[in-house]
Amino acid sequence: MTVADFSLGGKVAIVTGGSRGIGRSIALGLAEHGADVAIAARKPEALAEAVEAVSKTGRRAIAVPTNVRRTEELAYLVETTQRELGRIDVLVNNAGTNPVYGPVQDIDEKAWDVIMNTNVKSVHLLSNLAREAMLAHGDGGSIVNVSSVGGYRASDLIGGYTTSKAALIHLTQVQAKTWGKDGIRVNCIAPGLIRTEFARALWEDERNLKATVRDTALGRIGDPDEMAGAVVYLASPAASFVTGQTLVLDGGRLL
Repeated sequence: MTVADFSLGGKVAIVTGGSRGIGRSIALGLAEHGADVAIAARKPEALAEAVEAVSKTGRRAIAVPTNVRRTEELAYLVETTQRELGRIDVLVNNAGTNPVYGPVQDIDEKAWDVIMNTNVKSVHLLSNLAREAMLAHGDGGSIVNVSSVGGYRASDLIGGYTTSKAALIHLTQVQAKTWGKDGIRVNCIAPGLIRTEFARALWEDERNLKATVRDTALGRIGDPDEMAGAVVYLASPAASFVTGQTLVLDGGRLL
């Protein structure tokens, strides 16, 4: 018997926002450890490239164009994954948005709803659907939500985003507490500033980048691939007694 089993052989995973950045790295990491992967995102070209990259690992990969703010598309994502890949064992809720930079009072109702519907509501709805799929095969499963260090630290620049990520950390705990009896573990990662297109406005801002690096123990910002290992761990049997936890991946900025 393997003491620390990181294998995902025979497992099927869904990764939302999986066509680029952190999501793409997570999809690749899961496939490298044996999982077949359904990649969900909005842009067909990026989806096709991500599927090709995952397929090169030798695992099956499918692209499912998905806007996570549309309930019917979340249902289609789950149905398509079950139909084409056979089951669902792992869900990674990575899709997120932040359309507003500036003081919280400048966030209008429409922008607020976009943030909360994408970053929190979609996670709630898709996780519920994935839970039903996991119950159908009876082997349990693992859900990993992608929050942010912003969920622990207030921001006067991206306050709507950080509020949504704080809610996601708590939702993770609620799901874990409720679904443990179903054999479903729910955990979370909280990345710091990562060199992705999504966060470009933050790391291209020289003043912000300098301040972040200064306050980070490792003296740098992160790369997308550095997020994948934690998700592989949380999805795998190696984390079989871990649920309701948020693993901070910020190079030591919150210390």
